[in-house]
Amino acid sequence: MAAHRKPKYFPFGGQAARTAATLALASAATATVFQGTGHAAPRPAPAQVRAQVDRLYEEAEVATEKYNGAKEQVGRARAALDRLRDEAARRTERLNRSRDALGAIATAQYRAGALDPTLQLAFTSDPDDYLERASLAEKVGNRQAATITAVRRELGAVHRLRAQAGDQLRDLQAREADLRRQKSAVRGKLNAARELLAQLGAEDRARYEAAVATGGHDAGAGAGTGGVDGVAGAAGRAGQDLGLDGPVTAGTGRAAEAISFARAQLGKPYVWGATGPSSYDCSGLTQAAWRAAGVTLPRTTYTQINAGRRVSRSELAPGDLVFFYSGVSHVGLYIGDGRMIHAPRPGAPIRVAPIDQMPFAGATRIG
Repeated sequence: MAAHRKPKYFPFGGQAARTAATLALASAATATVFQGTGHAAPRPAPAQVRAQVDRLYEEAEVATEKYNGAKEQVGRARAALDRLRDEAARRTERLNRSRDALGAIATAQYRAGALDPTLQLAFTSDPDDYLERASLAEKVGNRQAATITAVRRELGAVHRLRAQAGDQLRDLQAREADLRRQKSAVRGKLNAARELLAQLGAEDRARYEAAVATGGHDAGAGAGTGGVDGVAGAAGRAGQDLGLDGPVTAGTGRAAEAISFARAQLGKPYVWGATGPSSYDCSGLTQAAWRAAGVTLPRTTYTQINAGRRVSRSELAPGDLVFFYSGVSHVGLYIGDGRMIHAPRPGAPIRVAPIDQMPFAGATRIG
């Protein structure tokens, strides 16, 4: 009976069967994709992008103040190296003069011969003349000894100065490397912020940039932050809302001069690392304002906060420096009525803004 059973029918065999199986698997995978398990990640919501951009700009400003500090240290290290090199050159010149004098004495002695003094006295026809010349020779010997001492002293000084210059050069090179790292960090944060902004649609991006330029906030945007960079779009003062919708207290004395200078900069762009006259970063603006009043401030926010007497928020007076964020990474110049003049961030010109726009960190009174 088994020999007469009808064999099972296989429509495909060999390579054909394998091809059919492959097609079946591909169809299943395609179906899975269309069911939603293999699609690309959704684009982040505009509010998420804006929050991330604000965070990146805040981090960029922290990096900018570190860059400013590193740049200041590079300048000091370079000046110190130049001073050491100048002093080494002056000492080397004195050393060469002393060597020349010593050589002249040695040459004169060689030409005069080295006759024993007793024999010179015995053979001389004029003992008084000999004794006078002997006295002069003793003086020459004393001068020679002093010259030798001076040569040794200058030689030691030159060696020390050259060693110090070598140490200073290594210090300068290390600080320059740190400066390059800080510069790279700033640019990295700014590039990341620009890439995130590019993910916004044209309408959302325009609304965000308009809010930044005027110091306001659109729906869902985070609080305005300090920033860096001189990217295109930093608005000029023409047609800008620079926050001048209320009185500015004049202040007195030097504070009034600092505020007057800061007001004259309204509308100029923020450029990271800039100290004027056509653009500024936040600490560059406050430094320039007080310099116009005859006061020298250090370069960075975290050194400016210690440049005067700390005051509480309730004690603020026009001309005080006001600082923001836990890392003291942003600074403005207080003008009264809860407002300040500051250089905010990319796309936002120097403007007047309320001090409660950012997390308050402290204040310092100059003078």
